[in-house]
Amino acid sequence: MDVFTAENLSFAYDRKPVLSRVSFAVRPGELVCLLGPNGCGKTTLLKLMRGLLAPSSGRLLLAGREAGSYSRRELARRMASVPQSGQPAFAYTVLAMVLMGRAARGGFFGRPTRRDRDIAREALARFDIADLADVPYTRLSGGQRQRTLLARALAQDTPTIVFDEPTTGLDFGHQARFLDILDALRTAGRTIVMTTHFPDHALWLADRVLMLRGGALVADGAPDTVVTRDSLGHLYDAPISIHTVNGTLRICVPDGIPRPGRRQPVVSSATFPATPPSPPRSSHERDHR
Repeated sequence: MDVFTAENLSFAYDRKPVLSRVSFAVRPGELVCLLGPNGCGKTTLLKLMRGLLAPSSGRLLLAGREAGSYSRRELARRMASVPQSGQPAFAYTVLAMVLMGRAARGGFFGRPTRRDRDIAREALARFDIADLADVPYTRLSGGQRQRTLLARALAQDTPTIVFDEPTTGLDFGHQARFLDILDALRTAGRTIVMTTHFPDHALWLADRVLMLRGGALVADGAPDTVVTRDSLGHLYDAPISIHTVNGTLRICVPDGIPRPGRRQPVVSSATFPATPPSPPRSSHERDHR
């Protein structure tokens, strides 16, 4: 049985169409990337998949049932999600935020078990924020908050995870760490749906790519056939080239960006060590701003 099935799915906010007759299916164990420009309906589609919105017409099924028919507890056992941003009203600690992902395993108002705490701390360590466990979430930088939400989704331990622009706010190193974790989750058989503004991520990791433009599904298929110069140019209304590095790695580069040869050279007095300094700074020091 497919994990998600969209059948002629349409949605409108105050009669303003956002999605129009979208149909696709996500199979168990797939990593599906959703690409599209700002305002094309990606986040709305994820909210429909999470049962937070009801379709204007058509259907969105989760494991054969209307996504909106599940209770919160049932959904929390089936699917974890990471929104674009999160700012709670209360200053929960980072550990408490991640432990919220374990609530469906016991009770929403029950006390976390020792195993829950071990799983939460392991998730913190994987996202390099173990040293922030007792820091209030409201005091974190944007990147640290995003890593906390990612750790919470990991600790939730569900067969399906939905990510909405998961690398938002992450520095280059932590983006790479997240992609490694994402690949490990896919290898372990998790079903993953994610939006991203980096087509490279789709080329590197995805099993399938869905492209949305103007609320319509304009492409659905394998990355190598769907993510092309022509399709990206049409999708983003900008010329984009795809280059191959080291014979296998494909990267996307906008044609309009300045090339080094067109700029005056900049003399820098900065020097960088050949190896990282020892001991490394804590994540709190690296991300503090």
